[in-house]
Amino acid sequence: MSVTTPDTLTHKPYQPWLVLGLLLILSLYLFWDGLAYMTQFWLGSEEYSHGILLPFVAVYFIYQKKHVFYDIPPHPLWPGVVLLAAGLLGLMAGELSSLFIIVQYSLLLTLAGFLVLHLGMARFKSIAAPFMILFFTIPLPQFLYNNLSSELQLISSQIGVAVVRLFGISVFLAGNVIDLGSYKLQVVEACSGLRYLFPLMSFAYICAYMFKAKFWMRALVFISSMPITVLMNSFRIGVIGVLVEYWGDGAAEGFLHDFEGWIVFMACTALLALEIWVLNKIFIKARSMRDVFSLAGTPGGVSFGALWSGTAMKSGVIALSLVLLAVMVSALMDSRGEILPAREPLAAFPHNIGPWNGSPDRLDDLTLSTLKLTDYVITNFSNGRDEQVNFYVAYYQSQRKGESVHSPRSCIPGGGWRINDFSKKSLPDIATHEGPLTVNRLEIQLGDTRQLVYYWFQQRGRVITSEYLVKWYLFWDALTRNRSDGALVRLTTLINKDDDPRKAEQSLMDFAKTVSPLLGTYIPE
Repeated sequence: MSVTTPDTLTHKPYQPWLVLGLLLILSLYLFWDGLAYMTQFWLGSEEYSHGILLPFVAVYFIYQKKHVFYDIPPHPLWPGVVLLAAGLLGLMAGELSSLFIIVQYSLLLTLAGFLVLHLGMARFKSIAAPFMILFFTIPLPQFLYNNLSSELQLISSQIGVAVVRLFGISVFLAGNVIDLGSYKLQVVEACSGLRYLFPLMSFAYICAYMFKAKFWMRALVFISSMPITVLMNSFRIGVIGVLVEYWGDGAAEGFLHDFEGWIVFMACTALLALEIWVLNKIFIKARSMRDVFSLAGTPGGVSFGALWSGTAMKSGVIALSLVLLAVMVSALMDSRGEILPAREPLAAFPHNIGPWNGSPDRLDDLTLSTLKLTDYVITNFSNGRDEQVNFYVAYYQSQRKGESVHSPRSCIPGGGWRINDFSKKSLPDIATHEGPLTVNRLEIQLGDTRQLVYYWFQQRGRVITSEYLVKWYLFWDALTRNRSDGALVRLTTLINKDDDPRKAEQSLMDFAKTVSPLLGTYIPE
C-alpha cells in the first residue's frame, strides 16, 4: 500500500501558470511605485540609461544555467520563507517612509526569496552571480550620488589640467573651473564621469562573469573599471582644453563635445578587453580568447513542468500566501498621506533683524533645477560695524522622492573653492532642544579670497551636523512621524586680508545668535 505525500501529489497543468500569474500581478502591484521611479531614471538619466537592458541580460545568463534546475531534490523551505518575508517587510518599511531606495532593494530581496523558496539555497547559489547584475539597475541614493559626483569633478579637473599642461598650454585651475584665458571650461556634474562609470562598471561585471579565470583576475577586471573611467574622462577633459586652445570654443560644445564622450566610452571598453587579453596571455596561456571569454551555455535543459514538483508547487502556494498578506497590509497603508506641517514662507523672512539690515538675493534657474528645493531665502546682511553675512536657507517640504538637502561640503568645491579647514564648533550662547547649537565650520578659499562658513541641518526639531545622521533621521521620522521635511541653514562671511580672522568668527556667532530664534517659524519642529 502506497502513501501519497505532498511531494508526489499531482496538479492540473494550469495550476503552475495560475500561481505564477497571480504572483507576478500582485508583486507588480506591491512594487509598482519603486519600479516606476527606477524606470524614470533609466529613461531620463544618461548615467542609468543602460539599466533597462540589464534585467534581460541577467535573465539570459540565468537561462544558460537552466541545467542546474533539472530534477530538483527536496529542500528545506525556511531559507526562502525568511528571505521573502524580509523582502516584503523591507517593502513595508520603504512604503511607510516613501524612500524608493528601500523599496527597490526590497524588490531584489523579494525576488531572491522567490528563487530560494522555489529552487533551494544550493541551486540559487549557482545563479547568484548573474542575479547580482540586477543590483546595477538601482540608482545610487541622491546624497551618495552628489558626493561622488563632486569628488569626481575635482579629480577629473586636476588630471585634465595636467594633460593640458603637457601640451605647453598655460592654464589655471580653480576647483572644477579650468581657466584657459580666452575660455573658462567648467567641469560640471555631467562631466564628472558618472555617465561612463555606471555603465562601464555594469559592463565590467558582465565581462568578469564571462571571464573563465581565477577569482582574483575576475575581481581585477571589475575593479579596474573605476580607475579606467576616471583616467579616460580626465584625459577627455584635457583634450577638450587643448582643442579649445587651438580650435576655439566650439570644441567644448555641441556635437563635437558629445562625440568625444562616445569615443572615450568606447576606448574604456577597449581597455577592458585589452586587460582581459593580457591576463589571458600571461596567466592562462593554454587557452584561446574564445575559450576564456565565451557566451556558450552549458548543454542540457529542463521542461517547465519539471520545475513544478510537489515541493515547488508548495513553495509557490507559500509565496502567494505571503504576498497576499503583504497586499492586504499595503492596502491598509494606502490612506496614510505624508504630514506637511504649517509654516511661514521664507519669502516673508524679515530683512531687518536687530542691528542687521539685509538686501535679498536670488539663485539662478540652473541652480534651482539642480537643488529641487521647495522654498528658499538668500539675503546679504550687514550691520553698523561694516560686517557682512550671507544668510541662506533651503527648505524641502518632502525629501522622500529623490529630492534632498545638498551638503555644502559637496557643493562648495564645485564652485572652485578649496576647503582649508573643516571642524565642528559649539556655540554655547545659542540654545536648542538638545543643548548648545553645534555647527559645521568651514574655512574656504578661492584665489586670494577667504570666507568663513557655518552650516547645519535643521530637520523636524533637530539640529544635525552629520550628513549621515540626516539620512538616518529622515528614514526614522518618515517611518514613525510620517514626515520628511527639513532645511539647510548656511551663514557665510568674508575673512578680510588685513583683519584678525577672529573678527569674522565673531560676526558669524553674533548673527547666528540673532537669527536662530526666528527660524522655527519657517522651519517646523
